[in-house]
Amino acid sequence: MSPSEFFFDQVTEEIRIQVEGVRALADRLGRQHLSADASACVEGIGEAASTVSRLLATAHDLKAAAAEQLPLNPAPHPLRELMDEVQERWISRARESGVTLLVAYEGDPAAAALVDAHRLHQIFDGFIGQAVSGVRRGAVEASLEVIPSPSETLRLVGRIRGAGDVTDGSLSGSIEEITARFGLETALSAALGQRILQAFEGQGRTELNAGGGETVVFTLTVPCAPDVVAAPAEAAADRAAHVLIVDDNATNRMVAETLCEMFDCTTETAVDGVEAVELARSGRFDLILMDIKMPRMDGVAATRAIRALSGPAGQTPIIALTANADPEDAAGYIAAGMIGVVEKPMKPENLLRALQQALNPGDAKAA
Repeated sequence: MSPSEFFFDQVTEEIRIQVEGVRALADRLGRQHLSADASACVEGIGEAASTVSRLLATAHDLKAAAAEQLPLNPAPHPLRELMDEVQERWISRARESGVTLLVAYEGDPAAAALVDAHRLHQIFDGFIGQAVSGVRRGAVEASLEVIPSPSETLRLVGRIRGAGDVTDGSLSGSIEEITARFGLETALSAALGQRILQAFEGQGRTELNAGGGETVVFTLTVPCAPDVVAAPAEAAADRAAHVLIVDDNATNRMVAETLCEMFDCTTETAVDGVEAVELARSGRFDLILMDIKMPRMDGVAATRAIRALSGPAGQTPIIALTANADPEDAAGYIAAGMIGVVEKPMKPENLLRALQQALNPGDAKAA
């Protein structure tokens, strides 16, 4: 990795973490009793932060795709469910643009493919984004046709139809041209969708609609997957946890508190490892979320000190809360006495998993 690439990655990661913090704070403010004007301002802040998050994520993926380093994680996925997810991703944004979004699925309702569903979403995102941005009124139609093959593969045919001249240049236009017409977010998403389609060895074309406008059509062949049986939902913890949040950054502490509140957990906070050890002596915590890099005493040293405490206090589950979650780093945290790692910025599903591990020792040891 060149110095410029390293600098780009470091800067964008730091921006991402801070923006996620802004989103969490806006969400927390939005649950307060505010005036109508204040609520509108908070909502605007949250929407702006969400847009920046999407831009950063798309730019990061586009950079990886251009270097042919975009990770693909195929897994069995029901294809009808995939289109439900496409609708969920776009229904609100289409409505805000005054557009009616119609999503359809054609094929075996039980068909499942071995695919990276997230990357398929991004292909649809690229073309739907252009269609929604270009339509001033009317509807945008997105559909997926699944055609079985005797070679244990499935041929997927995706179509995105817009009213009016909304998809012109979608397969051949440059980022600059698409940016000028639809904006930077749409242009980056479109470029990424085309890159992913190429990575899947798929093909794309445009077709003229009888009533005007165009339809983007893309095709790709994917392996069949065994019948997918929905996994039972993980049982929620029987009781709310009392969590100690240890972080020297005030924004990070508030973000963690906000996410804990989503699961009705009670919290206390500490600003460094020294305070964490003193609070942990009481043994009243079900879980400790421990930042790693802190002044006076870092998270690894604090964990070792807590593990040296006698009685239940020394057995309190500790989860590393860090942006450094590489396997080598995680192994060091586990060796120090932690039971797992939650990567910053924290996501609700990762926090829920941490709570479940803390309240179920058997699951924690397995993890």
